[in-house]
Amino acid sequence: MSTEALIKATALNRYYGKYHAVKDVHLTIQKGEVLGLLGPNGAGKSSTMQMLTGNLSPSSGEIIINGVSLIDEPETAKSSIGYLPEQPPVYRDMTPREYLAYCAALHDVAKAQRKAVVDEAMDRCGLHAVPDQLIGNLSKGYQQRVGIAQAILHKPDVVILDEPTVGLDPIQIRQIRELIRELGNDHSVILSTHILPEVQAVCDRVQIIHQGQTVFADSFSAMAHSERASELIVSFSQSIDKNKLDSIDGVASVEALENNQFLLKGAKNESQQINPADIFKLAVANNWELTELTPKTETLEQIFMNLVHTDSDVHFGSDPDSYPVAKAEADAVWTNYE
Repeated sequence: MSTEALIKATALNRYYGKYHAVKDVHLTIQKGEVLGLLGPNGAGKSSTMQMLTGNLSPSSGEIIINGVSLIDEPETAKSSIGYLPEQPPVYRDMTPREYLAYCAALHDVAKAQRKAVVDEAMDRCGLHAVPDQLIGNLSKGYQQRVGIAQAILHKPDVVILDEPTVGLDPIQIRQIRELIRELGNDHSVILSTHILPEVQAVCDRVQIIHQGQTVFADSFSAMAHSERASELIVSFSQSIDKNKLDSIDGVASVEALENNQFLLKGAKNESQQINPADIFKLAVANNWELTELTPKTETLEQIFMNLVHTDSDVHFGSDPDSYPVAKAEADAVWTNYE
């Protein structure tokens, strides 16, 4: 994977009236990377995506697309982006072939090349079975495919997909996920979703947004390495001296569980993390029978729930501040009216 940043967003903020919907969000995506933008409904994902695609102006912040400022040179910057909003922007009274030819003209694809460009996009998105059927008569899954085809038609460097599998059946979801993985071979992809398995299935890296702010960002490979190194569960067939486990290099704390099982937590400093070989040596030296030595892993679901699931997330009451999204929209309308 290249270290070249195709999108670099710095300190993005977005207000709707007085409501601060997106708060100082930073985001980068490298060439050949699939980034999962994860968060509960109302977290600010769609507003962030709309700012990244130039469909919504940030209240403050900077967005650089393939080296070009989206704010200063929007047309040039947008030429590097393909975008599928949550509702596919398709014309139901057109066929996929007609619609994609129309999109190719909008992207200034040379007339002589349009047929080849449309055929390639249709082939990549599995539309060869329905090229001349009305889009309005197609299943939701095929309509999503048409939406993705228009996003990749002009061969953009970055493809941005907002909730691409919402409303699809399990078979359609699997097909769209496979397509997204394939797109990651030739494009950088940002996938916005509130569905955790979606991120785990197709993404290289995850960024969690909650209440308009980034609360977690890491790659799955780094998460796995950190989990293996920082916490270990060990079990023995007999009672042991817990204090001796404390003496192992890199062990910050030892928690006794049950049935001679212990949770060893490592130091945050990577150079001082637990070496499993030291546990084996200690067991042999003390004639302990070691029956288990496994990393204690924290799943993405656990991370997500720990970060975003609080009782204060949902309010139902008479106070208008209990409805932040509705209040934001009302404030925005009132501001425009004034």
